[in-house]
Amino acid sequence: MVPQSPVSVLSEDECWQLLSSVTLGRLVSTIGTRLEIFPVNFVVQRRTVLFRTAEGTKLVSTLFNDRVLFEADDHNLVEGWSVIVRGVPQLLETPDEIAEAERAQLLSWIGTTKRRYVRILPKEISGRRFVFGSEPEDM
Repeated sequence: MVPQSPVSVLSEDECWQLLSSVTLGRLVSTIGTRLEIFPVNFVVQRRTVLFRTAEGTKLVSTLFNDRVLFEADDHNLVEGWSVIVRGVPQLLETPDEIAEAERAQLLSWIGTTKRRYVRILPKEISGRRFVFGSEPEDM
């Protein structure tokens, strides 16, 4: 019997389903040549990643880039997964865009004012599932 691989590639549908099951991810952007990573709470809306932010470094570094990375993951005692979205950030500005974003019921985790909505329009999504276990023995 051939042992099952402890790592499997997720389909696009599986990636979006798993992203929709969690609310905390990491946004990666750059300021000049410096990489920045920010934890953000988010929702999936129409196969895009939507988050809110206040004025500041996260907003500026996101909007001065034509591409960003977003990563979310989760695990339990026996398995885990990780999904990465590569995409284009878009500041939502029109009343229709903001109204649609507000329907997603994206709630802030902390008591701060976050007036800006940013949507990541995906160019690529990929993911992996990991089955935990001990290292195989050498034969």
